[in-house]
Amino acid sequence: MDVVLLSRLQFAVASLFHFLFVPLTLGLSVLTAIMETRYVQTGDEDYKRMAKFWGKLFLINFALGVVTGITLEFQFGTNWSSYSKYVGDIFGSLLAIEATLAFYLESTFIGVWLFTWNKVSPRVHAMFIWLVALASNISALWILIANGWMQHPVGYVLRNGRAELADFVAVITNKFAIYEFLHTVSGAYILAGFFVMGVSAYHLLRRNEVTFFTKSFRIGVTFALIFALFEVFNGHLHGAEVAETQPAKLAAMESHWETRNGAPMYLFVVPDPENERNSVEILPIPGMLSLLAHHSPSAEVKGLKEFPKDERPPVTMTFLSFRIMVALGFLFALLTFWAWLKRNTIVEHPGLLRLLLFSIPLPYLAIEAGWIVAEVGRQPWLVYGLMKTSQGVSTLAPSQVMISLAAFVFFYSALGLIDFYLLAKYARKGPVAH
Repeated sequence: MDVVLLSRLQFAVASLFHFLFVPLTLGLSVLTAIMETRYVQTGDEDYKRMAKFWGKLFLINFALGVVTGITLEFQFGTNWSSYSKYVGDIFGSLLAIEATLAFYLESTFIGVWLFTWNKVSPRVHAMFIWLVALASNISALWILIANGWMQHPVGYVLRNGRAELADFVAVITNKFAIYEFLHTVSGAYILAGFFVMGVSAYHLLRRNEVTFFTKSFRIGVTFALIFALFEVFNGHLHGAEVAETQPAKLAAMESHWETRNGAPMYLFVVPDPENERNSVEILPIPGMLSLLAHHSPSAEVKGLKEFPKDERPPVTMTFLSFRIMVALGFLFALLTFWAWLKRNTIVEHPGLLRLLLFSIPLPYLAIEAGWIVAEVGRQPWLVYGLMKTSQGVSTLAPSQVMISLAAFVFFYSALGLIDFYLLAKYARKGPVAH
């Protein structure tokens, strides 16, 4: 394997492992803040215990997630130095803002929140966790603005062989980045909601702390339902933006080969990239792809044959990842709606509780599939339409990257096992007694 493929694999491993931690951190920070706010409003000690219990799981996940995020950023200097030189004026400024504005705020108030229980008023203490939640999500915003710029570069000029920042406002108001942020954060909130529902289901099946976990379940299912429904709506808007800015990616997402007006959507497709066609196409919905992509059933949708072969994304991986993400997205909306209807009598529905318990991994799968669509579907571009991936890599020997790749796989696997072991251990243990 050449250095480009090895460096891509290393970054993919680091990114996918890192995003096993990030969404739960984003969602649990908000849910913990909601629970503590309910304690301030009602004086109900159960909500205080809930904030401590779910907050402990949040802290475990955050601590291990930080490690994977730090090593990820170093790769821009080690493996992608040509990219960093070319766009560092733009990309580097966004990451610098994320670190100085959001990360330090988040890290500081996590410590303040953890060590000031019963030392400040309940209102002030609740404010601390809201600052943590706000900082966590602001951190995600700046990172996704940076990624959104790579997906759809705006606000730059080419000068002295580099892309330099020309319009900061255009960069931070990039429509693609805004849709990406809303899509990613909504997915994180769904994951956190399912995590709370699943852990609550584990204890309710055992009739352990029924009142406590019924209240937790109600908060988790309401939270997940709101964002599962919003994700369907936002996903459509994000897809339409992809159709406008990355038509080759859209064509790969749908395995759409021929440019045509009134393009149909097939419910079942088997791509055949070698022969530039689909070997199986079943159940077409006339004009649906045109309608979803361009809001008109007669609109033209470009096919993959419209693009040079060396500028087409890997079709099969992009297509399958997109279908998995979409199918799970609709499943989450249905599951959360069903669970929400049963929220007040959930302990009487053991079948549904078991289903929710075993559904905890599904949002992780959906989020990882979504990132594969975003990043693999952008190929062969590192910065879409501006810089190809092969142009951004550092001058390294393949053996050097193979060694670091093996080290990353081992290191991240160990961290992942530790994280899930600790989460499972303390989730099963349950909250402290009154």
